[in-house]
Amino acid sequence: MQLFQVIEEMFQQPPLTFNPANHSLKLWAMYCLRDRGFKVVYAQNADFAIETRGGEKIYCKVTHNADNLDGKYAWVVLDSSSNTASFIPPQGTS
Repeated sequence: MQLFQVIEEMFQQPPLTFNPANHSLKLWAMYCLRDRGFKVVYAQNADFAIETRGGEKIYCKVTHNADNLDGKYAWVVLDSSSNTASFIPPQGTS
């Protein structure tokens, strides 16, 4: 899906560099998405959700560790050694 590719590219060149002294990973990811025009909404069982124009929601979680990711969520994973983030779509989507 092209939407996931756009999100992945945005995290490869974020509008703001992640700085753990200034903000949490969750707040940083939400800011980056909103800065690029995505509608980020509350999600009860995830960190946040991205709402598409069709009203569909993509539930997202954030982590610093890419081990044992739950495939039913999209993930924003921060590699602390290189301070780069990647976006992993939920399983069963492309």
